[in-house]
Amino acid sequence: MDFVHTPVLPEETIQLLGPRRNGECMVDATLGEGGHSFAFLSRFPDLKIIGIDADREIQNIARERLKPFGDRISFYTGWSQDFFSKPPPETAPADTILIDLGISQYHYQKGRRGFSFTQDEPLDMRLNPEAGPSAADLLDRLSERELADLIYANSDEGYSRRIARRIKAQGRIRSSAVLADLVFQAVPPAYRRGPRHPATKTFLALRIAVNRELEGLPSLLERALAFLKPGGRMGVITFHSLEDRIVKNFFREQGKNTPDAPIYKEGIVNLLGRKGFAPGIEEVRNNPSSRSARLRVVEKNVRKERQ
Repeated sequence: MDFVHTPVLPEETIQLLGPRRNGECMVDATLGEGGHSFAFLSRFPDLKIIGIDADREIQNIARERLKPFGDRISFYTGWSQDFFSKPPPETAPADTILIDLGISQYHYQKGRRGFSFTQDEPLDMRLNPEAGPSAADLLDRLSERELADLIYANSDEGYSRRIARRIKAQGRIRSSAVLADLVFQAVPPAYRRGPRHPATKTFLALRIAVNRELEGLPSLLERALAFLKPGGRMGVITFHSLEDRIVKNFFREQGKNTPDAPIYKEGIVNLLGRKGFAPGIEEVRNNPSSRSARLRVVEKNVRKERQ
């Protein structure tokens, strides 16, 4: 089977999230093609993993890839938030949780859902094609001003108003190639010659909105941390500043002590590495999509209280 996605920060995740005792269970909350899970299961023969993904198509690829590990890997089809809120019966809290917020290269290269502006595909962008409106539906629904605000808020695109004006003037859009061309036409010539395709930020903004990535992230982090055993570790890999800021602030708040409260409370977590962990030069050279990745890891305390 041909796997197109290379997991980022593989050694860092293994070093920081590898099991410290026999018989541990890890939750891979964003399974994708199963790259991280494959690395962990190969390295640690006593480890068990629960792999979660809302996309049945890509999860079937992971099932085939991880078949040699037998019952050491089990699967949950659905959103991670739902799993952590209401886990299957007799599912024990996790020793380790890994959340990789990146989008698998499979979706860009083989997903056929309009994630990529380099191919002409239906403009969908849903990770779960059975849930919610597509990117095309979103473009139809939003006013020009709403669309401009969304693009700017989700990607910091400085030409969001010009782009939104051009998109809404076009009318109904159903093709990723058409959308990319409209963005290209909307921006100044100098911007077109930049290091990235001028549609990069617009596509990012729409993908975030369609899958409610930023909106649901705080809830995902809170529910995942509640499902983690005391003493367990949780790692989150981000790929852009908006989601990284949410993760950083969440972990910072969970790590605060409250000595002035009526009952002293120690922080729920300890942060491992204050600035997080970024890929090295060699990884970026071999896997350019890793260049913006950052891993943040916390270890959950046994919460202490004293008068």
